[in-house]
This record gives sequence, C-alpha cells and structure tokens, in this order.
Amino acid sequence: MPSKAVIGLRGEDKNPWERRVPIIPEHVARLVKDHGIEVLVQKSGLRAIQAEEYVQVGAKIVEDLSPCGTVFAIKEIPAKLLQAGKTYVFFSHTIKGQAHNMPMLRRLMELGCQLIDYEKMADEEGRRLVFFGKYAGLAGMIDTLWALGQRLALEKTASPFAAVKRALDYPSLAEAEEELKEAGKRVSSEGVPDAVAPLVIGLTGYGHVSQGAQMILRRFPVEELKPEDLAPLFQNPDKAKVKDRIFKVVFKEEHMMEPACAGQRFDLQDYFKRPEGYRPRFEQYVPYLAVLMNCIYWDFRYPRLLTKGFLKKLYGEARPPRLKVIGDITCDTEGSIECNVKTMDPGNPVFTYDPMKDAAADGCGGRGPVVLAVDNLPAELPLESSREFSEALFPFTAEIAKADMSVGFEECRLSDPIKKAVIVYQGKLTPTYGYLQKFLLGEEK
Repeated sequence: MPSKAVIGLRGEDKNPWERRVPIIPEHVARLVKDHGIEVLVQKSGLRAIQAEEYVQVGAKIVEDLSPCGTVFAIKEIPAKLLQAGKTYVFFSHTIKGQAHNMPMLRRLMELGCQLIDYEKMADEEGRRLVFFGKYAGLAGMIDTLWALGQRLALEKTASPFAAVKRALDYPSLAEAEEELKEAGKRVSSEGVPDAVAPLVIGLTGYGHVSQGAQMILRRFPVEELKPEDLAPLFQNPDKAKVKDRIFKVVFKEEHMMEPACAGQRFDLQDYFKRPEGYRPRFEQYVPYLAVLMNCIYWDFRYPRLLTKGFLKKLYGEARPPRLKVIGDITCDTEGSIECNVKTMDPGNPVFTYDPMKDAAADGCGGRGPVVLAVDNLPAELPLESSREFSEALFPFTAEIAKADMSVGFEECRLSDPIKKAVIVYQGKLTPTYGYLQKFLLGEEK
C-alpha cells in the first residue's frame, strides 16, 4: 500500500443532467485534515459544486485520476476508462444482471479491480445506509404533478397543477416547495377539476422513495385513505364530489400481491423468499387512481404490478379511465410497470403509452397514461441530494480509502456494511455475488 491514501472524485459524464457528487467539500476538508488523505477532483463542466470550493478545502483539480488508489463516482464508469488494480465505488447497476453493464463488470474483473456498490451497503437488518432514494421520490413527485398539469391542460382542463414546473426547473428544493405550497392553496380554494375528482394518488411502497414523494404531497391538503377505503369513497355521493383535497393511498406488499394458492394467507417474509409463489392483486385498485407513483424495489423474480394487458382492457372501455399519470420512480424498463417501455431523461422525462397500439410517444398528449420514466431523478436536485448522500457516505469514506486490498477477501478488514457491498475483489466475484457469473456468460435468467 502507498504510504498516503489518494482518492479521486470522478467527473460524471453519463449524461448532461448528472451534476451530483459523492463527497461534498465539507467532507473533503475532514478527509484531508483529520485523516491525511489526498483528494483529487477530476475536472468537470457539469458538477453542481464549483471546483474552487474543493480547492479551498485542500483538494487538487486534475484531468487524470491515475494516481488514485480509490475512485468515488455516482454512475457507471465506461469500461474503456477503468484502470488496473483500482478500487471503484459507485452505483454499478449490475446486481440484477443488467445486460448493458456486464461488459463493464467483466472489464473490472479482467483488470483485477475492486468494485464497491453503494446500493448494497446495509446494516445488520439489511437496511440500506447510503442512498439517494428520498430525492428520487421528491423529484419524481414534483415531475409527476407537472405531468398531471400538462395532461389536463392538453385536455383543455384548467387545474391548480398547471403552474407546477419540472424539478430541474427550480433553483432549489426550497423554492419548489414554496411554489407547490401555492398550488396546494389553489386546491383548497378552487378545487381539483371535475375530470379527476375525487383526485386519488396511489403510492406503492413505504420506503425512502415513497417517503420522499409523500413529503411533496404535504404541501397540499391531503386526506389519507386505506386501500379498502377506495371503493366506498366512490360509492359515497358526498365524498365522490370532494374537490378541495387530494386523497393519498399507500399500498403495502399485502395490497399488491397474494398467495397463488387460494386459501393461504399473505406472509411478508415468505413473499420475499419465494415471490414465485405469489400473484398480483394490485390492478383491482387502479381504476380508482388518477395518479400512480411506483416506489418499490423490483427485479425479475417478482410478479408485475401493472401489465400491458390490463391497461389495454382498461382503456378499451367505453368510458375513459381516471388514470392520467404513472410516476414510475422504480424505472425498470418493462418491469413492475410493464408499460414503461423506455427510459427518458430529465430534459424529456415523460411519454404517453397507448395501450391499444402498444406504442409510446414522447410528451403528455394522446391516448393512454403519461409515464414518467427517468432513472436518475435525484440528479434533478443535485445540491440537496449530494449533501445528504455525502453525509451518509462519509463515515465509511476514510475506511475504504485506507483499506489494504492486497490481502485475501476474508482477511480484508473492512467493516460489515462495506464488505457486504464488495461485488468484485481482486478481479473475482465475491461469494455473495457469485450468481452474476451466469449473466457474465450470457446465460438466460
């Protein structure tokens, strides 16, 4: 090991919207002063935090990160830029066997590198420790309300949501919340349009993403319902005319899935262990929703929540359905929300899916639901999300930077939360991630 640890902060270049940083200047100052770590910051014209702020706390601005033993980044690093023997720390998007990132994973192995993935850093109970999830929910909810306003405007329906902008169009989260508060006042005074009254927003999941989305809804007059309250809401003539509030419904696993064998009771831990033994029951609630926010974790082992077939049936009915917008924060292409057929970007965040044609057209107009499908929503709030992310990562940063990666994996003295997140060590998949070998070989899931 070198006598002095040298780490690098990569300049993000996956897309022009990615302005986040993994470590903010305040924490760089402590790494330099308290831990004697040299910090090199790669030049970037995109970064939300100016280079001078890093220089002022003792970092150096460089073109090349070759001197660094450890490189911290946010998004995937192109395979051609990886260097032998280094430790890379970033969101690799490989743990589901994502085909588009297998060449990168293969190259990390060929070069004898270490890969540590933020997504897998967890405590003893499996709870994630370093994440942007809340900000995905915050930005996703703002964008979804913007899309709702746009869709209603195209339908020539005035609404309190018409003035809502995309998250990236606000200078700060605080300013976004102030403007949303004004929209909330309009909901109270003017009401929501008849076309969507009573306005029901459903959120799948209750984790960090869902909590972020719900934080935005607090700027509006909201009444929370349970899933079983939806049918009675629409059957009650008085409640069905309520326009001065938004109705919020949070769906848990037992509302979304049921045992495939009739007569069995839903068991959460059993569902996590053997999801193939369950079938979806969520679609029964969709006809009541004007907006669906999808905030769950999903991979190919789990049943879908919303299928193309169901939407085709829903939109094939004589009366137009209530569903206007799907905010798919999970953003797995053709995943839990099957009609999410392509990934968009913050500058062009939505498309409209036509269930009858099985086709998508950019924008908010046309038949079918508007789908928000951005896979890096926290990038729309770069300063706030970077600060909170860096705060969560900092307790582990010096340990990663100073770790001796020359010893065997079992002897490597990394703390448990970090060790759980090591996907590749000295060019080999660690035992927990051995299952990725079949994806590297191109075998079918």
